Amino acid sequence: MTEPFLTTVVGSMPKPAWLMEQVPLNEAGKQVHGKGADWVFSGDLLSDAMDDATRVTLHDQEAAGIDIVSDGEQRRRSYLTYITMRLAGFDYGVLAKKWTRNRRRLAEVGRCVGPVRRTKPMLADDLEFLLAETDRPVKITMPGPMTVVDSTADEHYGDEAAMAMDVADALNAEARELDAMGAAVIQFDEPVFSRYPDKVREWGIEALDRCLEGIENTETAAHVCYSYPMPGVPRPIMDSYPVILEALEGSRVDQLALEFEASRLDPALLRLCPSKTVMFGCIDNGTDEVETPEYVAEKLLAAAKHLPAAQIQAAPDCGLVPLSLPVARAKLKTMVDGARLARKQLK
Repeated sequence: MTEPFLTTVVGSMPKPAWLMEQVPLNEAGKQVHGKGADWVFSGDLLSDAMDDATRVTLHDQEAAGIDIVSDGEQRRRSYLTYITMRLAGFDYGVLAKKWTRNRRRLAEVGRCVGPVRRTKPMLADDLEFLLAETDRPVKITMPGPMTVVDSTADEHYGDEAAMAMDVADALNAEARELDAMGAAVIQFDEPVFSRYPDKVREWGIEALDRCLEGIENTETAAHVCYSYPMPGVPRPIMDSYPVILEALEGSRVDQLALEFEASRLDPALLRLCPSKTVMFGCIDNGTDEVETPEYVAEKLLAAAKHLPAAQIQAAPDCGLVPLSLPVARAKLKTMVDGARLARKQLK
């Protein structure tokens, strides 16, 4: 995976209306950090529908020409609760309200009521299905420790760092199994890094590195963004990337997925993480306007002035789940076309 401007996705893709009800991400009672939207089916029919939705999203990515694919998180009501609801120590029977993302929004969240532990595999079946359905390198995603801490209400630890380390140990046990199964990339989603740069330096990097211990064959990644755009929810772009990129350069993670399109951040920031492969966010997941291949190529070539092109991958800013399926498909296709154009112009 050393060709310049390989293409990938961050993780999530839109779910078809025949699989899940279509509601805004900040719908009351169905928060992305709480329980999530409802499925259209149940029982064995739901399981079959999830399989088919995964096949559809793989087809969409392969048809667009994406090099490194994911399952689109088609089995997840929430990128976060799909994991946290499977860990011992969390209760989602009664939700709590909590200000998250440095007071960006008041969310309904699950509660941490005891020690966080992994008691059984969480993603092995998903990865096994994914590997059987495609011959392309595959990415599997999990929420990172700091994001789990911020997205749940602590009623047990009374210490964010201590809770994060237990979360990291649980995620590491899962990651080791996924590594042995043959995932190409294991990605830890840490959108909250952009909101708490001081915490990133104090304990966030330590927790992230703990997730990576013993990973021998798989590339590891950390995804950092400014969170999903949501109707009626402010999305301030904090000047935090200089701090967190310098900190991440000292981490053990191989790849960084970074938002550069909607945030309009300067690609010169890439000079702060010279040893990392960067999934360079060049597609906006907050607008239906489809970027042009020429625009994408220009963005990638601008990034290549600050980091070798072989260390740059084309990616959306974040997951494409806020978009409709037709728009997401169009954006993936234009991103692939733009990466090809940039590759030609690089020569």
